[in-house]
Amino acid sequence: MTAPKRINLALQGGGAHGAYTWGVLDRLLETPEVEIAGMSGTSAGALNGAAVKAGLALGSKEAARENLAWLWEQVGAVTDPSFAPWLGMVAPVALSAMVEASLPFMLGDGFGRMVSPYATGPFYHNPLERIVERFHYDRVCNPEGPVFAICATNVRTGKIRVFQGAEITPDAIMASACLPTLFRAVEIEDPGTGETEAYWDGGYTGNPALFPLFAPGLPRDIVVVNINPLVREEVPTSARAIQNRINEISFNASLLRELRAIDFVQRLIAQGRMDAGTMKPVLIHLIADDELMRQLSLATKTVPIPAVLHQLFEAGRRAAEAFLDTHLDRIGETSSIRLATTENSIAPRK
Repeated sequence: MTAPKRINLALQGGGAHGAYTWGVLDRLLETPEVEIAGMSGTSAGALNGAAVKAGLALGSKEAARENLAWLWEQVGAVTDPSFAPWLGMVAPVALSAMVEASLPFMLGDGFGRMVSPYATGPFYHNPLERIVERFHYDRVCNPEGPVFAICATNVRTGKIRVFQGAEITPDAIMASACLPTLFRAVEIEDPGTGETEAYWDGGYTGNPALFPLFAPGLPRDIVVVNINPLVREEVPTSARAIQNRINEISFNASLLRELRAIDFVQRLIAQGRMDAGTMKPVLIHLIADDELMRQLSLATKTVPIPAVLHQLFEAGRRAAEAFLDTHLDRIGETSSIRLATTENSIAPRK
């Protein structure tokens, strides 16, 4: 029997759009030809990664899939088939427009832009807490199973902070998903300095961070699950569309920087200007659906609509299926995308 192909997963953040990654992971976990050796996640990617890690630490892909389903049921993916079944037939773009045009969303969006989360005083509560506190951290932090890392942004220094092993706590996951306009900074003690540091969403400095996956014991292949569109042909003109595109660009910037650095090092090695043994040769793959994500907006990132979550889940499964059909043979051999550094974008390899 052929040994499974070992891969690392880089799981982007993107709020409720992380349900797309749920679908990708669900399909990959069904595949005996693939073994997840390492994961790096940010924001929603950190939650997805923790669910998978807790299952794989037990040696069970099925447990990992069950954990993911539970996670997204908690977020809002209602599983009762009697729940507004007609919504499942509405296109995501229409649902996104409906939410954006709704009075509650407009009021909440405007309130969030004008009022600090610190203004709510003793009434403040992070809604993610009720979910992340129920994770099995004895499994999430277990050395068994895939290597797992998440990241957050240090508010004071602007630097990335990577959490691994026992450092991954409910606070660390909430820090990784802490959008500063919605949530108060999460304060965590730095074991190195003993100082308490404040953290915001990791997407500002690593969405996700790739460098934890360069460890010698991990395979060369990194599969990036991207949920923030890299390219939009139309120039946004409405205030909300402009804000959405700013969000996408800022949350893709750190990933593109790391991909450009990988491409630069690989070209130096190919030209003989760097010893091939100096840096680990990395193979990059991408699972994404920019066409679908361009139909959605900031509204469906922040408001978890059950029908949209399930549509994203199914889209993620289809994208993973297409990746396996097209690129499974490339794993361990070559990257399945080209890193077009001059255009700050990435393209599929023919």
